[in-house]
Amino acid sequence: MTIKELGEKYADYCVSMRRYFHQHPELSRQEVETSKRVKEELDKMGLAWRAIADNGVLCDIGGKKPGKCILLRADMDALQVQEETGFEFASEVPGVMHACGHDSHIAMLLTCAQILKDIQDEINGTVRLCFQPAEEVAWGCITCVEQGALDGVDAVFAIHSWADVDAGKATCQPGPRMAGADMFDVKIHGKGGHGAMPHQGIDAITTTCELVSALQTVISRETSPMEPAVLTVGTIQGGTRWNVLPEYASISGTTRFYSDELRENIPIQMERVAKNVCAAHNCECEFINTRIVRPTINDPEIAEIATGSIKKIFGENGNQNFGLVTGGEDFSEMLSRRPGAVAFVGMRNEATGGTYPNHHGKFKIDEPSMCKGAALYAQVAMDYLNK
Repeated sequence: MTIKELGEKYADYCVSMRRYFHQHPELSRQEVETSKRVKEELDKMGLAWRAIADNGVLCDIGGKKPGKCILLRADMDALQVQEETGFEFASEVPGVMHACGHDSHIAMLLTCAQILKDIQDEINGTVRLCFQPAEEVAWGCITCVEQGALDGVDAVFAIHSWADVDAGKATCQPGPRMAGADMFDVKIHGKGGHGAMPHQGIDAITTTCELVSALQTVISRETSPMEPAVLTVGTIQGGTRWNVLPEYASISGTTRFYSDELRENIPIQMERVAKNVCAAHNCECEFINTRIVRPTINDPEIAEIATGSIKKIFGENGNQNFGLVTGGEDFSEMLSRRPGAVAFVGMRNEATGGTYPNHHGKFKIDEPSMCKGAALYAQVAMDYLNK
């Protein structure tokens, strides 16, 4: 049987696994029962596993012939989102939902294990399965790396279920695919006083309002218009009472970018702007930039292999060109250390109401596309190892 046919053989298994994980979501670094079920399923298949990064699971499937090693990754954590799908198998945990498709990722990789077990003798080398915790808090992937997940690995590959790609399609293009994401905090220190006598104090809120606008020039005037970038102020805090001049104020937000150069330069430029705006108003300023995830950049060779694999599983017209995503992905930590790629498997299906974006309470998985995604995991692994 072909890998595509084996994917069809295990379609019911894939759906049942996805629905189980969807019904029992667990937040980042709390994936205890999820991890337990993954281990139980691997035990049933007769596959050895080992724990990593607290709730993570690694499993090597080696063939009879020597060769390279490719790691396939699926993330496992859910989100603090109240489910609104109306599914019979909806989340049983109030306020927690698999709203980003990680339930489907676990199911696809377990189904991939079933497929690879059936064709194990044909594997030239080793396929390492990585069930990764805590993607949503950008802790899981780097911890897996630090604990040796990439030891002996030559290439890496991941799948993300994506609401903006059509069901029945997939995409794996070379170069930048998802943005790097960092977080910033700026604390402004003025001098308190009476709101009716502002000349006796230093107004932290007036300074903060100017700073919010001034920071946008880092993108509009200091970043090339040929390079996509985002700077968003997400919070403003300041003041205690309507007639009190506030001594302190603060803002926080995020930056997004697709190159390591921008990741280095943007915080430097922001800090300069923040300190000078504050100085112009006699305020003091503290600027803190926290690195979250790197840009997700696909290796051209692995992306080309995956594109060929997509044609085998989704058909000759199964590839969909798709633009950049400004969301972040901690799989970028593996991509920065090994050649690899992430593919988007389409979930958008108007006929079934699958039109809501990832992270929405009505986000839906297109289960036939998910089952093809399981076969794609296996096909990419085999095409890479047999190349």
